[in-house]
Amino acid sequence: MLMKQRKKNIAQKFMFMSASAALGLSLFAASPASAANNEHTNKKPSFEFGLISDIQYCDCDTSGVRYYRNSISKLQEATATLNQHNLEFTVQTGDLIDRNVESFNTILPYFNKIEGKKYHLLGNHDFAVPTDEVVDILGMKNQYYDFAEKGWRFVVLDTNDISMYANEPGSPKYQQAEKMYNQLKASGANNAQPWNGGVGTEQMAWLHNVLKKSAKNHEKVVIIGHHPVYPANEHNTWNDAEIMQELESAGNVVAYFNGHNHAGNYGEKNGIKYVNFEGMLDTPDTNAYAVVKAFKNRLEIDGFGRVADRTIEVNPIQEHH
Repeated sequence: MLMKQRKKNIAQKFMFMSASAALGLSLFAASPASAANNEHTNKKPSFEFGLISDIQYCDCDTSGVRYYRNSISKLQEATATLNQHNLEFTVQTGDLIDRNVESFNTILPYFNKIEGKKYHLLGNHDFAVPTDEVVDILGMKNQYYDFAEKGWRFVVLDTNDISMYANEPGSPKYQQAEKMYNQLKASGANNAQPWNGGVGTEQMAWLHNVLKKSAKNHEKVVIIGHHPVYPANEHNTWNDAEIMQELESAGNVVAYFNGHNHAGNYGEKNGIKYVNFEGMLDTPDTNAYAVVKAFKNRLEIDGFGRVADRTIEVNPIQEHH
């Protein structure tokens, strides 16, 4: 008898809580402020795009947390989800393969099943052959480039530009990479790693001009690179501080997206959000990819698997002279 009465009290309490919650929801829905919030949340984005980092396929045995062969099934799963969205484009942030140029022949057809426009970045593991050959294999117009979508400018960097793996030994860029690497190593910098690289002077000048033009056109900018630049990390681009200074001086850069550090990372500095997307390669079966929704005043990252959901608000564009 006591047990029945207790269950009855619990049921009555649940009914009361449910009724109160429903009343609260109805009052909340009726308020002008909440209506505005709902409108903010439900308004359709200008466009959506897909993003995948570090697929890094190889017909190789598992090494540590790197499940090379499993990238095929993960990419197939991601493709099925991405193709349910009306995406303007999909971008992979570099390291499509882990090694062996033949790996491109296996993994590219799977990536190409994603519907819509597709953009590639160069990652440090993609250089099984020289830069020009990688660019040709991936059908890229250049190793760094930019494109526009409905008021947004996307700037794709080549953070392997000055490196010891993307340039022929003895070439000017290789010598410059050796010098930069040795200077960082001597200073004790934790990003003085041979699998990192830097952005050269020619590309930096190009970046400056693209950002200057985009600011004049009142475009919001997303920079996409393979290596991170912030927060400080052993995976960072060698001249990360120089790149950040350029982005900050532009006044209209909203975010910097990258891969390379498979664990992922996040930081904010001087109004710019730095999002390091987790690598698809790691873990036996947990995936990692995202759909990014672009609104006039924000980006909404809808993460899958290990990628977290985030909302990136757009700060007022700063005028720089």
